[in-house]
Amino acid sequence: EVQLVESGGGLVQAGGSLRLSCAASGFIFEDYAISWFRQAPGKEREGISCISNSDGSTEYADSVKGRFTISRDNAKNTLYLQMNSLKPEDTAVYYCAKLVVAGVEDYWGQGTQVTVSS
Repeated sequence: EVQLVESGGGLVQAGGSLRLSCAASGFIFEDYAISWFRQAPGKEREGISCISNSDGSTEYADSVKGRFTISRDNAKNTLYLQMNSLKPEDTAVYYCAKLVVAGVEDYWGQGTQVTVSS
C-alpha cells in the first residue's frame, strides 16, 4: 500500500523557518518524482515544488522561489521542504504527492498545516 505521511508543520512567526518531511512507503521511492503542493483556505491547490527521480533536478513556483528548497533522501524514502523567510501568505495545508508522469499525481499525503503569523 502506497503511503505518504507529511510532518513538520506548525505555527511560526513571519520571517521564520520550518522544515517539512514526507515519509514514503509502499513503492520504490527513488524511481518517482515527488511534488509539494499547498492549499490555503478558500483557494485552489497550488503546486509549489517538484524534484525529479533521475538527476534530482528541481522546480519551484514563483511564489516560493528563493525561499523554499526541496530535497530528497532516497536511502530514507523521505522528501523534504525547507521553508525560510516565511510570510503570512504561506499559511496553508501542505501536501506531498507521488507523480506517475510529469504533471500527473496518483497518491497524496494527508497534509500538514503551516500557519505563519504576522
